[in-house]
Formats: sequence, structure tokens, C-alpha cells
Amino acid sequence: MIPYSRQKITNSDIEQVKKVLKSDFLTQGPVVPKFERNIADYVKSKYAVAVNSATSALHISCLSLDIKKGDIVWTSTNTFVASANCALYCGAKIDLVDININDWNISIENLEEKLVRAKKNKKIPKVLITVHFAGQPTYQEAIWKLSIKYGFKIIEDASHSLGAQRNKIKVGSCKWSHITVFSLHPVKIITSGEGGMATTNDKKLFSKLMLFRNHGIERNTKNMLSKNKFEGDWYFEQQFLGYNYRMTDILAALGNNQLKSVDKFVKKRNLIANLYCKKLSGLPLKIQRINDDNLSSYHLFPIVIDLKERKKCRKTLFQLLRKNNILVNVHYIPVYRHPFYQKNYNFNKKDFPNTEKFYAGALSLPIFYDLNQMSINYICDLVSKSIKSYID
Repeated sequence: MIPYSRQKITNSDIEQVKKVLKSDFLTQGPVVPKFERNIADYVKSKYAVAVNSATSALHISCLSLDIKKGDIVWTSTNTFVASANCALYCGAKIDLVDININDWNISIENLEEKLVRAKKNKKIPKVLITVHFAGQPTYQEAIWKLSIKYGFKIIEDASHSLGAQRNKIKVGSCKWSHITVFSLHPVKIITSGEGGMATTNDKKLFSKLMLFRNHGIERNTKNMLSKNKFEGDWYFEQQFLGYNYRMTDILAALGNNQLKSVDKFVKKRNLIANLYCKKLSGLPLKIQRINDDNLSSYHLFPIVIDLKERKKCRKTLFQLLRKNNILVNVHYIPVYRHPFYQKNYNFNKKDFPNTEKFYAGALSLPIFYDLNQMSINYICDLVSKSIKSYID
């Protein structure tokens, strides 16, 4: 069986987890802040906050930026639903922006056009959540300029792109955003088993993120609101409604050790992607264009079948690969196509032509550290055989 992605766990990873299991702390102890510091140092941000999932990180990022009922949040059409759901958790309204037909990230042109219309209608979003699809960084500096012009905040949903770079600046530095979110799920670049991380350079946002992940509880007497802080060292106070989104030391130990290999993992994924590109050249396929000055982390290797019968061909190819124990997947079903969003929002797929064209022929081929040359050849031969049957 060849999955579309999987974790790479070493004996060193296992030993680090064992150390925690034999220690005094299993939940949140000294390993979590160590992991946070190492992530911040790696991406060159000032702060990092570890949580139990990227979805949790997105949620508390919205809360920290004061998203509330009646506010408007925009995100990409081409993403997992968590990128949109996080705004709904806060009572906000969600709207979507079409993608670029070449790199499948949010379209700068469509974003700017939508902002012009929104300004006329006085419906500028409070926050824009950009998505680094498949590990490819967005044109974040252009989006940052738009945020200054139109007055919205930016969360980077970088769940796919730990280790990726834009202009030799690592994703997560928050040079062109207020908060960046990473996923540490097993199929991502590195894993903590399950988990997420938010980075920021804003001390106030950092403090809010820390409180929101832990019930809204403050233990630092310098930051307390009540006079009761003088009662004794046992005293703590809940300052607002927070959540139990904490990461455990067990998970942090795995993630922290995996972080040592992140650049090696990214390099291998790029080598695999290059092999795919060579093996699949000449077929009627579109492969994600890696933009100038970008280093993709290649969390996914998506292809788009470029034939008139792309829907039928994609289904045939999907079934053929699955039948041969190659567990390909489709990333993503557009957010607006899900029944929940169809029921609650008046989205029209005609408003997102690039997303529709992408989705009709999209398929994610396997890519992970231990994928070997023989497997790649096997996958490519099946892809070629299936697609050529629609040409002949």
C-alpha cells in the first residue's frame, strides 16, 4: 500500500518520547516551551505557541485578532474547511476568493478586484486567511501591501508549508502577516503525532494566543486584573473564555526532535517532485507552477488532468490507482461545494471559475520521505497508461 503521504519516525524520535514518558511531566511541562522556542528560532519569528491541532491554532488566531459576530473573514476556495470554519467559530461571516490558475493559491488579481468592490459596499474583511496550498508560498508581500491599503489583518494558513521559503525568508517569520499557523499532523512535513503551532512577532497577540489555548487563565501576577492576586501564590484568574487547546510534552518531544530533520525532509520532497515532473512530462497534465523565488515544502504533489473529459478521466485514474493500492486523494473539494456551506451561504460556483477548472481534474499523487524510485516509476506508469487511454 502506498499512501498519499505518511510520517517518517526514527529511533531518535522514539527515544525522545520515551524520555518524557519516564519524566515527571506528561501533559504541558518543560518540553513544550522548548519546542516553541526552537520553532520560533527556525522560522525567525519572535514568538511561537504550540497547540493540539492547526485547527485550534486557526481558531485562537481569529480570537486573538478580535474576530467576533458580524465581522467578515475571507479565505481561499481551495483549502481544507478548517481555514473557513475557524472564522465561523467566532461568529463571523465567511467569504471566499478564487485561486490563480497556475499555482492554485489565492489569486492576487481576484483578491484586489474583490477588495475594490468590498470597499464600495463597505464590506472590507477584518481578516484575510491566506493558504499556502501544497507547500507553495503565496505572494505574501503583495497581499501585505493590500492589507495596508485596505486595512485588514492577515493570518497565514501555512499548514502545508513548514520549511518552505519566499525570497529566502522562511514561511512563519510573519514578515508579511500578523500570525502564521502550521500543522503537525502525521501527513505534514514534520509531525508531533497531532498538533499545531502559531507564530507571531506581536507581543500582545502572543499573550492572547497563550491565554486562549489555556482556558483564558492568567497566572502571571503582573498581568492580573483582580486585587485578589495578593491572596497568595496559589491564585490565578480566568480573564476571558478560553479553551483547552494545549499540547502535551509527549507530542512536543516528538515534534521537537522531528524539527531537526525538517530541511532534509523538504529537500527529499523536492527531489521526488522533480522525478514526477520528468516522468510525467509530455502528458496532458498541469503541475503546480513553483513561483520565482519560492522553495516549496511539497506537502502535496497535485496534478490536474488537462483534457476535455477531465472529470471522467480523473475518476478512472483515481479508481485505477486505488485498485492498485496507491491511496491517492483529491485536494481539495472547494469549500463552497460542501453541503454545510451550500445550505448556509449563497455561494455560486460560477463565481469561482479557476477553482472549478482545477477541481474537475485534480488528483494528489503520493509524496513522502520514504517513497522510492521503484514506487514512483510504478505510479507514473499507471498514470500514463490511464490518461493515454483517453487520448488514443
